[in-house]
Amino acid sequence: MDDRDDRERQEDRPAGGGPDLPGESGPYPGAPGTAGQRDPGLFGPGSVTWQLHSDPMMWIAGIRALYLQALHPRAMRGVTQNSDFRNDAWGRLRRTAHFVGTISYGTTEAAERAGARVRRIHRHLKATDPATGERYGVDEPALLLWVHCAEVDSYLQVLCRSGIPLTDAQADRYVAEHRVGARLVGLDPALVPATTAGLADYFARVLPELDCGPEARDVDAFLRRPPVHPLLAPARELLWRQVASLAYQALPPFAHALYGRPAAAPETVSRRLTTAGSLLRRIPARVRWQLPPRHILRAMARLGADTRPSPYTLPGGAAILDGPGRAQRGDGGDSTRWRTPG
Repeated sequence: MDDRDDRERQEDRPAGGGPDLPGESGPYPGAPGTAGQRDPGLFGPGSVTWQLHSDPMMWIAGIRALYLQALHPRAMRGVTQNSDFRNDAWGRLRRTAHFVGTISYGTTEAAERAGARVRRIHRHLKATDPATGERYGVDEPALLLWVHCAEVDSYLQVLCRSGIPLTDAQADRYVAEHRVGARLVGLDPALVPATTAGLADYFARVLPELDCGPEARDVDAFLRRPPVHPLLAPARELLWRQVASLAYQALPPFAHALYGRPAAAPETVSRRLTTAGSLLRRIPARVRWQLPPRHILRAMARLGADTRPSPYTLPGGAAILDGPGRAQRGDGGDSTRWRTPG
């Protein structure tokens, strides 16, 4: 989640309102004829991330992540006390999607800049515990780790349960790759789960800290019935409620228990996710990927058409894991000791 106030968002927004990527007004890093022409970025076409993050079910996964993140009261206070969540929830989701797209498909420079910007913003934000009066920074490692794990788990769970064939080894590789993203927001990759089993162990440990407090109730109320223009109210009732309901149902059982609203049986939810995935994937990729800021199309222009992502035909074994990109290393993208740049 992007914890920054309106002033900071204005400072970070590029002139003209375009995507916040280097060189947007001219040849971007990695465009044909530039020095970074073959820069694979932090992950590269050989990564599981490169393939999975092109899938349209990522949007439902993002909503699931928001539902899950809201259950950590200490983390959510950092959001609600530093931003107008209810009036800017759509912007928050877009900014999160832009950050994920940048680190997944952008150049190394673009990804590192995005991470440095997030760290700089978080460094100056504080929250207050209303029960104790304690003031704390939103960049506490424990809070950053919660947000990170909730996102990674949501992306992986929704994509796998919606019909993308992924081996256990590829799922573990995906979790390990995202220690790169953890480093970008200020975490030590060595302390971040590197396997699906490690991710499950993390959630078991953090469960006592979770609660459906006022902040989570606000998120739940917003996602179930977000404010829209009156002309869009019918679409909200017909479409959005189905999307938000599916994201909620995809949560783990402990989250349903905390929210106090039951969900269908896991097998039923998986069938619904598969159906939704099948429908969304009927929209041609060339149409979906045209939406600004066109991260995937720009990456293909930089690296070649043969790097086109295809999450539905992931090769078995290690083939998908051996391509370029710093995420192929087992250390969070840094082959020396861990450090936080910027």
